[in-house]
Amino acid sequence: MSLFNELKRRNVFKVGAAYVVLSWLLAQVAEMAAETFVAPDWFMKMLVTMLALGLPLALFFAWAFELTPEGLKKEKNVDRNKSITTQTGRKLDFTIIAVLVMALGYFAIDKYIQTPEPVSTDTRVAEDATATPTEKSIAVLPFVNMSSDKGNEYFSDGISEEILNALAKIKQLKVAGRTSSFAFKGQNQDLRQIGATLGVEHILEGSVRKAGTKIRITAQLIQVDDGFHLWSETYDRELIDVFAIQDEIATAILKQLKAQLIGEELEVLESTKTNTEAYDLYLLAKQRMYERTGPTIEAAAELLDRAIALDSLYAPAYAQRGIATLLLSEGEGSYGDIPNEQAQAQGKLYLDKALQLDPNLAEGWAGLGLYYLHFPTSSQQAIEVLNKALTMNPSLIDASNWLHNALMNAGKPAKAKQIIMGMIDRDPLYRPGIRNAVNKFIDFGQQEQAWAYLDRIRPLVPNDAVIKSSEAILHLSQGHIAQGLELAETAEVLLPSNSIIRMTRTMGLMNSLQYEKVAAMDETWMPVYALTLLGRTEEASIFAYKRADKQADVETLIAFLNIAGRSDEAITYIETRWPDLASLQQDLPPYGAFGYPLMLNVALAYSRVGNQERFDEAMQRVDEAHEALKAQRVNNSFFFMIEAAYLALAGELDSSMDYLDQAITLGFVTHTRVSFFWPTLERLEGNPRYESIQSRMIEHVNMEREALGLEPVST
Repeated sequence: MSLFNELKRRNVFKVGAAYVVLSWLLAQVAEMAAETFVAPDWFMKMLVTMLALGLPLALFFAWAFELTPEGLKKEKNVDRNKSITTQTGRKLDFTIIAVLVMALGYFAIDKYIQTPEPVSTDTRVAEDATATPTEKSIAVLPFVNMSSDKGNEYFSDGISEEILNALAKIKQLKVAGRTSSFAFKGQNQDLRQIGATLGVEHILEGSVRKAGTKIRITAQLIQVDDGFHLWSETYDRELIDVFAIQDEIATAILKQLKAQLIGEELEVLESTKTNTEAYDLYLLAKQRMYERTGPTIEAAAELLDRAIALDSLYAPAYAQRGIATLLLSEGEGSYGDIPNEQAQAQGKLYLDKALQLDPNLAEGWAGLGLYYLHFPTSSQQAIEVLNKALTMNPSLIDASNWLHNALMNAGKPAKAKQIIMGMIDRDPLYRPGIRNAVNKFIDFGQQEQAWAYLDRIRPLVPNDAVIKSSEAILHLSQGHIAQGLELAETAEVLLPSNSIIRMTRTMGLMNSLQYEKVAAMDETWMPVYALTLLGRTEEASIFAYKRADKQADVETLIAFLNIAGRSDEAITYIETRWPDLASLQQDLPPYGAFGYPLMLNVALAYSRVGNQERFDEAMQRVDEAHEALKAQRVNNSFFFMIEAAYLALAGELDSSMDYLDQAITLGFVTHTRVSFFWPTLERLEGNPRYESIQSRMIEHVNMEREALGLEPVST
């Protein structure tokens, strides 16, 4: 008998086939489970290795043993006349068929039913240049002020906003956000274009006319696709109690809207009461707050102080006063110069008073979330109170934006992206949301979706500084330095008071290696590096310590000390302030989608002073932070650069160069001697592949510098 026939008789081939098919199916199911439970990367590698090693064992047992009615026996001890290998073979055939059916079923589900990546439905909107309208959706355009006194315009806006806020609480209804709806104020835009831009099927518009003690409010509900008026009404009232009128008319309008769009009854609305003059000041203050500049927020604070003086029990005024105080604190991303501790203490007092007066005030809880955002250790508290505020009033777009920030502080960029995608679906023209949305697309390597989103909104707000700044950072993320810098400079001319816009310009200057200009800046961390490169190390040191003490920017200080060869000084600074690395991480956790550069620099410092135990612990903390980001599918050049730096310090040089190559390919730019900014990469110097990557980056930088009219640079 030939070996082939004997293998066939003993069912070795069938056992092998069944094992391979079953192993493949098991690996697919395990991969799906690993993704769901965020298993570490080694889990799948170990499982596949074990399954592969198991195949020879399965074949060996099929050859050496036989299943008999008396149990498993060695093949040589089985009487050939009593062998049941034929029956066993048929059972194996059925087993193989069953497993194949299961495998085909899994393949069909994976290909035709499951989506390749679990993203929210909000993401779909941003991936298209035009939002897709839903049937139960509406935008409330600002009611037109028909009064002879144009100063009453904030009142008509206030009526519109109250209706919008009430509608937003109806879960079955998609309501466009205030910023986007109000962007069409004073414009005679085609309703179909408005509907397409905001992704809604219905428009509510109207007018308000105040004359002496009388007020007339008209409202009409329009179907976007054909301009058909589903309903309209006019209300004439005596202006005796503005709140009673507001409640009555808003309730009447909402009843009609719910009847037309949803077919349900609506409970009577009841707004917070105060006297008319205090309410007018509150409405006017909110209009100033929406403009989001230092001077307008300061003006809002003064108006709110006057409202509180008129009515010391009016909770919404206290809530907005607390928010204004927090926004006017000093530092990057804020709008004023109130010392941080003072702003936090004063803001908290206003917010506590608001919630004491009205525990169910959504504005108060949103403001409390903003307060907690100022403390890195309070991210979870911020998330909780902001979710509470949004449950009470889903239309609080500021609360959504602050929730995004809190999730970034908590190292959850994927969840933060979901919040942002919902924001730009509801309110695509909300200014802080525009830049944050673009940043989130960049974090996950979705630049094309970012361009589609900007293309969608740009025609509605032409020559807008925030949009130009967002385009600038998008260009810079792709290595288009000349285009990015030009747009950033234009944006700064349009809105010089915006610190984020100024920072974008500084980044463009840094990426084009214009260190003299960067050194003249004093608002960001980048001048520390520029001064160091220019040989002005003492200035850089003073600046780095100042930022660490005043703005808790410990990351820049430790990085600078490592670059300057003063790692022992970095260790002294750390150990003087934190008893251990756990305390350091609690106070300064990894942020967003960028990895953990602070802890990586701590690890480098400990490696240089020879503290192996602390080095190992710091590296472990970096690895955990990076693995968490990989599980969230973060995909950006800065994270790849941090991972390259980590792997080089860990001694995994080939993997380090893989990530470095990806970062440079995606457009990442740093100093012509890469290891100057990234000292953990020093051990790669002299490696031909590393030198080739560095040369490719320099060639790219010089091409961009040429477009800017600058001289080329070399290593």
